[in-house]
Amino acid sequence: RIAARIPMGRVGTPEDVARLVRFVVCEAPYLNGVDVPVDGGLSSRY
Repeated sequence: RIAARIPMGRVGTPEDVARLVRFVVCEAPYLNGVDVPVDGGLSSRY
């Protein structure tokens, strides 16, 4: 039921979060003070 509400059609996994963490740490060193929701697009509806 929850996955049906998420635009990506599935619940996120720990790997989804880990990919964002790796990007921020390794490839975006100048990025700071930003909220990046890892919610499969759910927050884009609001």
